[in-house]
Amino acid sequence: MDLLFYILMGLLIVVANVLGFLSFRKKKSLYSGALTVLLMAPVLGGIGGVISLLVIRDAFAVFYGLQVAYFLLVNSAIILVIAVITSAVRNYRTP
Repeated sequence: MDLLFYILMGLLIVVANVLGFLSFRKKKSLYSGALTVLLMAPVLGGIGGVISLLVIRDAFAVFYGLQVAYFLLVNSAIILVIAVITSAVRNYRTP
């Protein structure tokens, strides 16, 4: 059972990152990609919570969705830090 939830967690994280990458490619902005991943955290966390409720049938399964949302929030914070560093390097190198 644990393997199913680890695979689902990885899949939801990959989906959020792919959507962030598509947003980055469309708008040519790292901040747009970070914002997309940030906004997908509660959505995909809720989806993970509902799926775990359907599989486990226990009220404490909602905490799985909260854990997925937490990992996505950390992921979006890392992307935002990378975006800030990249912007600072670009502005520093441009005369």
